[in-house]
Parts: sequence; structure tokens; C-alpha cells
Amino acid sequence: MSRGLFITGTGTGVGKTYVAALVAAALRASGKRVGVYKPVASGCALREGRLVSPDAVALWEAAGRPGTLEQVCPQRFAAPLAPHLAAHAEGRRVEPQLIREGIEFWHKTSDIVLVEGAGGLMSPLDEHRYNADWAAEFGYPLVVVAANVLGTINATLQTLITARSCHGGLAVAGVVLNEPSPNPSLLGRGKSGDPSMASNAAELRARCDAPLLTKVPHGGSLDGTVDWWALASE
Repeated sequence: MSRGLFITGTGTGVGKTYVAALVAAALRASGKRVGVYKPVASGCALREGRLVSPDAVALWEAAGRPGTLEQVCPQRFAAPLAPHLAAHAEGRRVEPQLIREGIEFWHKTSDIVLVEGAGGLMSPLDEHRYNADWAAEFGYPLVVVAANVLGTINATLQTLITARSCHGGLAVAGVVLNEPSPNPSLLGRGKSGDPSMASNAAELRARCDAPLLTKVPHGGSLDGTVDWWALASE
């Protein structure tokens, strides 16, 4: 098996894909063969007669276009719902066996695999299992992406508590604090901004039992100090 990391988030819209793409690009720049795998995606766009996941495209491009988009994201659905509900809307279902089979290509062709879940750690990924269950099955440490907004302390601690309580405890490589788009609905403070952004990092360092790996400014890049290869496990 390749080394790997499982990229999850404290919720939807926190920047998982953006951060995962930055990590993929950093590993690729260091000379690693990077596999990227998003087993299931909903909210996909119809392009030239087929459903395409924008998240999968971003990961694929960042990793240098390894394999095919089909291999990056083999199960795609149109409705912006939890994957199993999006599948129901099309008269289909998420196939767990395809999730298992899909990662085998990346094990064989990559030095390291980045797996991105859909939604948060306890978001359903198929009929009966959650992202946490698949993270446990794949066996890769979690990178938890948290949005640098008011409320992130609670959301991040809840995610870490969940990780520690699932399957005897999921390994957590650390937390990435990502500054999302300056959207008033996300900031919760209107156009005046969110004053918690200045203190969230210090609070997370003081309260989390996992390291705060780095902060990512909106539209910015990684600071280059994190050894993503060392954080990954086989």
C-alpha cells in the first residue's frame, strides 16, 4: 500500500478541496507520485454529456493529472445532497465495493494517496457508513480542515472528539485552519468581518489534542513548513 492521508473537514464548505489540492501540489513538487481519490461526489456538473466533479478536477490538476478523472472520482451524482440521497434522486445507489476497488489503482501507481471525503467526518458517504468509517478502513491519518470563522473552535473540537471515539480512535495528523471566501453567510458578521479570525489559531493550539499544522489565507498557499510525507502512514 501507498502512504496516505484522509482529508476531512469540520463541515461542508470549509475548503477541504482547496487545502487537499495545495497538499497534492506540494508533494508533487517534492518529487512524489501523488494519487488523489474522491470516492464519491455529489453536486456534480453536466459537461459534454457526463457528470464531472469540480473537486475531482481540482485535485487531479494539482497532482499533475495522474490516471483519469474517472479514477479520481468513480461515483458522481448531480444533486447537491449527501451522496446516498443524491444517488437515490437518480434511481441509483452508492456502491461500497466500488469505493474499495477504486483506491487499488492509486495504491499501485502512487507513492502517496490523498483521499478526500464528502462533507464532515460524520457525513454519510453511502447507505450505512460515514466518512469516519471509510477513513478507518483505509487506515490513513486524518487532516482536519477547519474554517477560520466564528464557531470553528466548537466544530473542530467536536470533529476531533468524534475521531477519537470511532473505531477505537482514528489517527489525526493535525488541523489546517483555512480562511474561506469572505462571504457574509460564512463569516456570520456581515461585511464588517469576523474578529474571531485573529484568535482562532491560538485557541485551537491551546485546546486541541492534535497539532495545528498551518494556517492558509484566503486564496493563499501553504507555508512550506509542514512535512506532509512524514505525516502520512502506510
